[in-house]
Formats: sequence, structure tokens, C-alpha cells
Amino acid sequence: MKKKWEYISPDKELTEKISNEFGISKLISGILVSRGIVDSDKIKIFLNPTRNDFYNPFLLNDMDIAVDKILEVVNKKGKMLIYGDYDVDGITSIAVLKKFLAELGLEVDYHIPNRLSEGYGLKKETLEEIAVKNYDLMVTVDCGISAVEEVEYANSLGINTIITDHHEPVEKLPPAIAVINPKRKDSTYPFRGLAGVGVVFKLIQAISIKLELEEKEYLKYLDLVCVGTISDIVPLIDENRVITKLGLKLVEVTKNVGLRELIKVSRYKKIDSSAVSFGVAPRINACGRMGHAEEALKLFLTPNIVEAQEITKKLEEYNLERQNIEKRIFKEVQEKLNDKSEANRNSIVLASDTWHHGVIGIVASKLIEQYYKPTLLFATEDGVLKGSGRSITGFDLHEALCKCGDYLLKYGGHAMAVGLTLEEKYFVTFKEKFERIVEESNISEAVPILNLDGQLTGKEIKKELANEMQILEPFGEANKMPVILFKNLKIDSIRALSEGKHLKLSLKCENQWIDAIGFNLGHLADEYQLGDNVDIAGSLEINNFNGNEFVQINIKDIMKTY
Repeated sequence: MKKKWEYISPDKELTEKISNEFGISKLISGILVSRGIVDSDKIKIFLNPTRNDFYNPFLLNDMDIAVDKILEVVNKKGKMLIYGDYDVDGITSIAVLKKFLAELGLEVDYHIPNRLSEGYGLKKETLEEIAVKNYDLMVTVDCGISAVEEVEYANSLGINTIITDHHEPVEKLPPAIAVINPKRKDSTYPFRGLAGVGVVFKLIQAISIKLELEEKEYLKYLDLVCVGTISDIVPLIDENRVITKLGLKLVEVTKNVGLRELIKVSRYKKIDSSAVSFGVAPRINACGRMGHAEEALKLFLTPNIVEAQEITKKLEEYNLERQNIEKRIFKEVQEKLNDKSEANRNSIVLASDTWHHGVIGIVASKLIEQYYKPTLLFATEDGVLKGSGRSITGFDLHEALCKCGDYLLKYGGHAMAVGLTLEEKYFVTFKEKFERIVEESNISEAVPILNLDGQLTGKEIKKELANEMQILEPFGEANKMPVILFKNLKIDSIRALSEGKHLKLSLKCENQWIDAIGFNLGHLADEYQLGDNVDIAGSLEINNFNGNEFVQINIKDIMKTY
């Protein structure tokens, strides 16, 4: 799908000033200006964060209460349960807190809801099972902030609860002993964007301060905290940048046996945000999606390399199974969309009793990339449709579901992604109402926007500049890998790779040749010819091949110049 390119030139005077002050190229300083990082102190922390740049954890509401209660249980060798989530954020949260408390002499139990049978968050039936075990304390991680009724029920069962979460709270907070969440409406914590595992990190930091432990006693968990933070698509700025920038250094030399084995099988030679996002995270998430989240947790907890290797092998199998299911569903959706009655619609709303509801969210995301329409996919189970949805810029998916609430059993999420369930008998009616809402929003002419971060001519493409780009790592939400506009290049060679899947180009500018790769752009090989003049939007990177380093452009989009 064609994209609209947008580039806003940064303030030249400010760009020049930052470039001179910090000894960085104008391209890098211009990117910082465009992203609003202009204060000298913030730039210093952004480029070179240190352990001194963490905020005081006791600035979080209820942190002192939570610390005192947890230490009370630790001191009396009581019974504690960690209640988590089945994604990377939740699993790393449980692992970090459990390992830290074990170092204090307290072995704690945990519960991870099964995605397929229980779903997300606290459930009353599960709380009843927990209550009979007489725990002194239950601590939620990466969940619980909206569980008002469930915490009330837990209280009635005699379960003392501490909530640690990072999701948006509802109007009323759960009646727990303590509720730690930087997004609380009454929060004055300097940063709202922590992941669930980031909140857990602040908790163990606070406990360490209270006990006057050495900093290393909580900093040593930054490898797992980093993995959970990058994987959860939270903004990688401010304190999250400190966590991930320092954490990636620890991941490189991690002592966590399971994480080390997982990195090996992911085959990423360089440990950066891409290695976590595309190598580590999918393998952990596959466990949760396929109903085996506990395997991923065991991987991070085991000190035994043989066990770690056995679990890693299972994770590979789950991930391969997930990929195969994903491909099958995607193909089946495409076949359904070949029907004119579906192809002409402004939205994609489809269901099947052969689809896996742990995977349809990924498929919905891929459909957005190809068709750029609000998308809802459902897996039918016993007369109930469990769905996942993804949206496009300018269409609030959660708001649309609010207008369809009469047909839904439950729903939740935000503007760009939702989860929902409805009875099968209401599917057709719901589908038509949703289509009308999309049609009335006038987004049929919407096209994806590709924001450009800078411009370079061919002769400005240097290995030194590509290497300098790495100071902006880790890349992620709110700090995307820069997309640069490369103007006036000529195609010197062009071919498709991997059975037509990818695009490989050699580009010429004056007397310089530049390699370029376009992943999943192989279909463009027939649209361009040798000698075509093109502008390319892409990322500048270093490719290591057979021990040699060379600059290449990672193509995001391409267009002919006339």
C-alpha cells in the first residue's frame, strides 16, 4: 500500500547548537529536536543514562505501604503469591519479583492465568482456589488495576492484596492494601510510561533502599526488566530509556541461563532492541498464546543449563506452531476478502471456528499493514466469539465498540487495539453496525503516513554516520528507528529474494554505490527497472556479512522521481 511521506524540517539554529554542544552530527541532533529532546540535561541523559538517573521509587503512591507489608511477610517467613500475566511483561515481572524475594529468603508461589481458558486478569473462581491456601499476601504484577469487584471479593475471602500495574485505571481504584501504578490519577510520579515489569523494578528498588542493600542487588535484574519493557511496546523514553539502555548492556553478559539460551536460538549476533523485539519476545509470547506461559517463566527461573535448553526447544516448537497457525489464518482471511462483498467493505470483520484466538491479534495487525482498514477477527468457541481488533490512525476502535455495546458480552482496550466477545447469534448484526460506524467516519480515503526524520543525499551516506545512529538505540515506541529520505538515487541492479518475498537493490549516486534491502517488498521488483531514478525512505544501517561491514539502506518505501 502506498504511503504518504511527511517531513517537518527541525529548527536549524537549535539543531546546530545541539550538534556543536554534544559533538554529534546535524542529522542526529535534528532527530533529537524533531522528537522534542532539546533540553541539555535531557539530551545528556538520553545519550548517556546512568544508574543515578532513576527516580526515587517512593515517589510512587503507596510504595511505602507496599514495602512495609512485603517486608512484614518476609521477616515472618510467611506465604506469598504473585499473580501475573501471560505475556512477556507479565512473565518477566513474576520472574524478577520471585527471584529478588528468594534472595531475601522468601520462596513465593505464583499464578499465571491460562490465556485460552481463563483470559487476562483476576478471576473470582481463581481467587476462591487461592483463598484455601491461606496466603498472607497476594501481589499482582502487570494486572489488577481495573479489578475492583475482584479485589473486593478477595477481601471477603481474607486475601490481602497489593496491586502493581501500569495499565490505565478505572474511575475507582481497587480496595487493596496498596495500589502502585504511575498512571493513577493522583500520581505525581515524574514518568507515567513504565511497563509492568518497570513497576516491579521500582518495587524491588524501594525494598533495597529500605533494607540499605547495595545497588547491585536490584540492578542485576535489569536484563529481565529490559526484555519485558522493550517487549511491551511502552514509550522508550525517560526512565524506560534508562532501564533499557543499561539493561541491554546487561543482556549482553546475562547470567540468566534461560535468557542466554533464548538469545542463542534467536540467532541475533548483535544484542539490541531488534534482538529483543524480534528474537526473544515472539518466542516468549508464543508460550502465552498457545497456553503454555508457565514454560517461559520456568526458563527464566531455572539455574540448570540442561533444563534451560530443553525448555528453549519447547519454546521454539510453540513459536513454530504459532507461525504456522498465523500463516494459515492469514491465508484464509485473504481468501474470504477475495469475495467482492467483503473486498468492498470499509472494515474487515470475519470469524471462523477453526481460528486460534491466541493468534488472531497478530493476524489482524498484518491485515492492517496490507489493507489499512479497521480489522476485527473472531475465533468461535461454543457459540461465543472471542475477538481481537486493530485499527488505523484516525479511527478510535474502542470508541466504536462503545457504540456497539448492546451486542457485546465484554470488551476492552484502547483506540488502536481491542479485545472483545459476543454471542455468535449477534455476529451479523454487530458486523453491519460496525461497518456503518466505519463508513460514517469517512476514512475510506485514509492512507498510512510515513514520518521522515531527516534527509540525506547519496554522497552523505557514510559508514560513520550509520554507526552514529546506534547512539539513539534502543528503538521502540516514542523512539522509533529513524526513517531517512534518500533523494535522487538510480537503480543499478534489482532482484527479488527468498522466492519473491524481499527486494534487493544496488543504487548509484554520482560515483557511489549503495546497497538496499526491502523486507516483504519483493512484489515491487516488477514495478521498477534498471536506470529508474528513485527516492527512498528507509533506515541507515550497518550490514555484517562474512566478517565485512558495509552500509545499507533498509527500505520502508520507494517511489519513482520524474
